[in-house]
Amino acid sequence: MEEDISRPRSAGSDSSNCSTGSASEDTFSGKIQSPPTTPGKKKQRTMSSGGNENVIRTNTRTIYTAGRPPWYDSQGQLKEAFVIGLCGGSASGKTTVANRIISALDVPWVTLLSMDSFYKVLNEEQHIKAEMNEYNFDHPDAFDYDLMVETLKKLRVGKHVEVPIYDFKSHSRAKDKKAMYGANVVIFEGILSFCNKKLIDVMDLKIFVDTDSDIRLARRLKRDITERGRDLEGVLKQYNKFVKPAFEQFIEPSVKDADIVVPRGAENDVAMNLIVQHVHDQLEKRGFNFRSKLPQAHLDQPLPDTLHVVESTVQVKGLHTFIRNKETPRDEFIFYSKRLTRILVEHALSLLPFEDCTVDTPQNTRYEGKRFVGKQADGTVKLCGVSILRAGEVMEPALCEVCKDIRLGKILIQTNLETEEPELHYLRLPKDIHKDFVILMDATVATGAAAMMAIRVLLDHDVPQENIMLLSLIMAESGIHSVAYAFPKVKLVTTAVDKELNENFHIVPGIGNFGDRYFGTDPIP
Repeated sequence: MEEDISRPRSAGSDSSNCSTGSASEDTFSGKIQSPPTTPGKKKQRTMSSGGNENVIRTNTRTIYTAGRPPWYDSQGQLKEAFVIGLCGGSASGKTTVANRIISALDVPWVTLLSMDSFYKVLNEEQHIKAEMNEYNFDHPDAFDYDLMVETLKKLRVGKHVEVPIYDFKSHSRAKDKKAMYGANVVIFEGILSFCNKKLIDVMDLKIFVDTDSDIRLARRLKRDITERGRDLEGVLKQYNKFVKPAFEQFIEPSVKDADIVVPRGAENDVAMNLIVQHVHDQLEKRGFNFRSKLPQAHLDQPLPDTLHVVESTVQVKGLHTFIRNKETPRDEFIFYSKRLTRILVEHALSLLPFEDCTVDTPQNTRYEGKRFVGKQADGTVKLCGVSILRAGEVMEPALCEVCKDIRLGKILIQTNLETEEPELHYLRLPKDIHKDFVILMDATVATGAAAMMAIRVLLDHDVPQENIMLLSLIMAESGIHSVAYAFPKVKLVTTAVDKELNENFHIVPGIGNFGDRYFGTDPIP
């Protein structure tokens, strides 16, 4: 990745150095590229990687246009991912076929998941057998099918998952796990992918890769010796004792469950083209384009009860006068925006749940006060902030100033200039965010499309709606209605509500492009 898009390199950015969580999910969206193979280098078959060829560069910014388009409708409801199952003998070329499909699809947000990640944890006796090449890794009992089915089901409905990483040299799971989230297409490959009814039921398309046994043996010898540190005698012994019988007993009979059989693997251009065309047709049915409809979706409706507007005092109106005035110099715009943001954050915190508590004062008297219910016994507060980049990031310092050691996350959402739909490019969320109250921050809400996408991301990470609070300096009525209709339990907090949007989806009277005015960047033509 050429640029750290979690912290845009625009002049004037002064985000506070709050905690972003020592263990957080860090994801960049893009097309999965087939990495060049290096002799002797172990393949990371469960790793998702991102590409960024689709970019627009100006003198002041880099915009990535290969993000994930909406995977939900205007009511915030999910459309499930398309799941492809790949089965075939050991070293039949399943991963190569998967990468060929990914490359031909040319769509962002494709997840490749390998059955190899789900080997069971071995006990001491099984470890000894494995070191002596006496343990059968090609039998269904060697795999954790319950975890496999659970993981694939979650990915299908857009949930965040943590996938085990299996070390073939030590025959154990690594301490770290691979975080996966979000996919238009999920490709699951493994030698015994079709040997479990519950697993088959999750798949939309089942492909069997049929490769000559001599070719498979030659590939396995090369892979196990160069990549997994095995010796020739051990590999051949294991092949004859376990691999070949497993193919004949379990894998070859499972071809009956396949929708498509691909002879010769990825070299079969006709089969590859057929598969890709079918998947493209399915993806078209799963696409959503609704941003242009949002402004007209809820006309003449009363504002929702979940909306909380800061009292329009003389001070608040005075600050709005400064930041709305197009003649206000940039340094003053930054200063007064910070002041208004601080007022907004203080008001939002008062809407969090509190409980009665009593403390002893230095005068040995008791004081009846209030305490945030999210505070834990160890003193930690289950509250975090998530900014929608880039404009939302400028609200982080105000939150950090009033919430000590608060953890921060970031979501990058940008508008595709061709489709005018929001696209998700990057996210980094604090660990165990589903246990927190989340303050979601964006400088303005116009149609509500970006806010809806960010909220959908939080819901996919199991954050309850009622634990989410969306903060924005200015919200348009249409954006308020769109977000509240899709997510009726999310609190919306702002300092002002403007009634209209123009033909470019800009708030009227509005504030202009907040990010350009704050960071001193030129608007995109």
